[in-house]
Amino acid sequence: MTTYIIRRLLLMIPTVIGMTLLIFLLVAMSPGGVGAALQVSGGGQMDSGSVAQQRAYLEDRYGLDAPILVQYARWLGRVSPIKFGTRDQFVNDERFTDPREVDDPPLWEWFVDELPQAEEREALEVPESAEDRTRLYRRAAGRYAQARAAFLGSRTRFEIAMGDIAKAIDNPQAVKDRGQIRPGQARSIGKSAFESQDELWAIARERADQMLRDYKGLLDATAGSQAIFDARIFDQAGIPIIPGTLSIAMPDLGMSFARSRPVSQLIAEALPVTLLLNLIAVPIIYAVAIPSGILAASRQGSLLDVGLGAFYVALWSIPVVWAGVLAVGFLASKDYLGAFPVTGLHSVESEAMGILPRVVDGSWERGYLLDTLWHLVLPVACLVYTGFAILSKQTRAAMLENFNADYVRTAKAKGVSRKDVVFRHVFRNSLLPIITMFVSIFPAMLGGSVVIERIFSVPGMGSLIIEAIGLRDRELLLANALIVGLVNMLALLLADILYALADPRISYD
Repeated sequence: MTTYIIRRLLLMIPTVIGMTLLIFLLVAMSPGGVGAALQVSGGGQMDSGSVAQQRAYLEDRYGLDAPILVQYARWLGRVSPIKFGTRDQFVNDERFTDPREVDDPPLWEWFVDELPQAEEREALEVPESAEDRTRLYRRAAGRYAQARAAFLGSRTRFEIAMGDIAKAIDNPQAVKDRGQIRPGQARSIGKSAFESQDELWAIARERADQMLRDYKGLLDATAGSQAIFDARIFDQAGIPIIPGTLSIAMPDLGMSFARSRPVSQLIAEALPVTLLLNLIAVPIIYAVAIPSGILAASRQGSLLDVGLGAFYVALWSIPVVWAGVLAVGFLASKDYLGAFPVTGLHSVESEAMGILPRVVDGSWERGYLLDTLWHLVLPVACLVYTGFAILSKQTRAAMLENFNADYVRTAKAKGVSRKDVVFRHVFRNSLLPIITMFVSIFPAMLGGSVVIERIFSVPGMGSLIIEAIGLRDRELLLANALIVGLVNMLALLLADILYALADPRISYD
């Protein structure tokens, strides 16, 4: 069994790579690509400074001009627990990475004889207090972000100016879709052709001068950040395996554009909420569906069998969206029953409540725990009702198949009680299909709670996924897809283990 589990865990690695590569390609090749997320933040347009800083972040993390597979390899290196190269450092909750080498400006040789160099820096004086060291990092990180954004902005403006000249001299093939010049094709055309457009060349030269000044500023800012990183004044991430070459560390899921927070923090807040919903809903589904399936199978053809089947199929036929809207409109709305809260997991005044119900100044207070359960009633109800039909019908079918088996007739002939026949023989041998249903229900509910969480404004993984899609938040979307995929594969592994425990005939040795 141990060898089998290890083999299955190793096989998950290429599966995860294939799954995430497909999603990465879909995101990167969609209209706007990575830059699509730069146009939206919090539902509105971003100012140019924020766009430039976030573009600088993506440029450092992926390299926007690199091929898509190279971008994916860089992302995979970040989210992988196995790290190559120097270890990241932590400043409070922020991750401090080795500054990326600055790329040369495009077509710089047309304007200067040699590129500017970073200024010589004095030896770094490391502050003694942790607060001063953090302040030193913040200043350097701010200068680097601003310098990176300024260089990317001036480089883009220069490339657009050169693209305008390429169009003017009737060479549109040298221009990218966004109007920027292709440096390689510009060199093949030749500098003299561009200089023939006096007015446009004057604009391009002015922008080239600004680009080179910003390039010099970025070199200086990068050197400052590099000096702090090399000083190792902060805690390093992970555990070194080969110092300076290989280490094991927590995955770096990146920063969310929509909320300007680390993705790992957002998932750490949302995942427990979704797990809470599912850990309540799944046992309820099994507690209702399996006994009713056993009862229907043991009384095949009776009014109870037909009635339960029809009732569960009718429930399964009700769309979850419609059920949620009706629950909010009638059960939660003050205009009708108003028996349940409309949104969220807690009341506004829940922070001041005790954990358990109590009487305060002669009035009854339901307490934080009961308040949470009260808010969960409608979301959980909408999650569970569609699961009854599938699991109950599967249990009934599996048991009916075993009721006709030879070993059941033998047990009856020996005088074994009906109760023992049903539970000790038939039900036990019907567990395998039920286990299969479990591994499909739980991952599906992890992603399927998207609709429920949106209807009832529950801040779980479903809401997070919808927000990532709506705001085209690449980092958040990829991290959510990675987690859902891992949960599905772990659920399949759990099913194989449960098969062996439920049926002694199954062995992986």
